[in-house]
Amino acid sequence: MHNKIAEIFKQLNQVLLGKEPQTKLALVCLLADGHLLIEDLPGMGKTTLASALAQTLGLDYRRVQFTSDMLPADILGVSIFDAAKQLFNFHQGPVFCQVLLADEINRASPKTQSALLEAMEERQISIDSDSYPLPRPFFVIATQNPLDQAGTFPLPESQLDRFMMRIALGYPDQSSELAMLKGEVFSDKKLSLDALIDLDTLFAMQKAVRAVQAGDNVLHYLLRLINESRYSGTYANPLSPRCSKILLQAAKAMAFINQRDYVIPEDIQAVFIAVTDHRLAGISAGHGDNVLSRTLLDSVDPLD
Repeated sequence: MHNKIAEIFKQLNQVLLGKEPQTKLALVCLLADGHLLIEDLPGMGKTTLASALAQTLGLDYRRVQFTSDMLPADILGVSIFDAAKQLFNFHQGPVFCQVLLADEINRASPKTQSALLEAMEERQISIDSDSYPLPRPFFVIATQNPLDQAGTFPLPESQLDRFMMRIALGYPDQSSELAMLKGEVFSDKKLSLDALIDLDTLFAMQKAVRAVQAGDNVLHYLLRLINESRYSGTYANPLSPRCSKILLQAAKAMAFINQRDYVIPEDIQAVFIAVTDHRLAGISAGHGDNVLSRTLLDSVDPLD
C-alpha cells in the first residue's frame, strides 16, 4: 500500500507544484475519515486540489458553488409529489457522492451551511422524517474566502468543529508559478488524471490507519496539549474531547503515510496546527499565521 501512497503523492504534486505539505495533509484527512476546510484567496488552487484528489483516488466527485440565495434542498435533495402514483419521490441532491466540494461555503446563509452538519457527522441526511445514508467514503472539502471579503457569512464554531483540518495553500513559489505560466502543469479546465487505486484499496488503507498503535507516552503528550488549552487561561476556545479523538486519528494517518504502524510525537506535531487552529480561533479570526496553535504547541514539551 505504501507504494500506492508514493504514486498518489507524485501525481498530486504534478498538479499542484510546491504544495507537498498541503497535499500530504489533505490525504491524511481523507485516510483518517475526516473533512477538510481550505481557506484562501480566490484563484489559489483550492478547487484543483479537490478535483485532483478525487480523480487520483477514483472517487465520485461533485462540486457545488455556494451562493447567498442557495437553499438546503439545493444540496440535500427534495421530495416531489408524483400525481400519477399519489406518492412523494425523493430526488437526491449533489451531497450523494463520495467527494463533495462545497465551494465558497461561507457565501451561503447560515441556514444553508447548517444543512451539511448531519451529513458530515452522521454520514446520512434526513428529509421528511426519512433518513438516507450517504455513499462511503464521504469526504467534504469546503473552501472559504477570507472573512474580510464582501458577501461572506462566518462559519459558526459548531460547524468549524466538523472539519478535521483547516489548511491554506498560499502563493506558489516563483519556479512553480513560472512552470504554470509556461503550461508545464495541468490546467484546472482540462484536469484529467488516472485513478491510481480502487475503492477496496482505499478502505484497506483507512482500516490500516485505525490499526496504528499509540503508546501511553504519546497519549500523555496529546493530553498535555489538550489540557494546556483548557487550564492555562490563555485560550478563549479550549479544545474539546472530540478534538482529542480527531487529533489522534490524524496522527495515526500521518504515521501510516510515513510507513509506521505506531504514532510518535512528531506525528502529532505534524498535524497539530491544521487540526486545532480553527478550533482555538473560532469565528473571531481567519487563517492568519496560526499564532494560537503554534503558541500552544511550543508551550508543551513532548519529553515531560
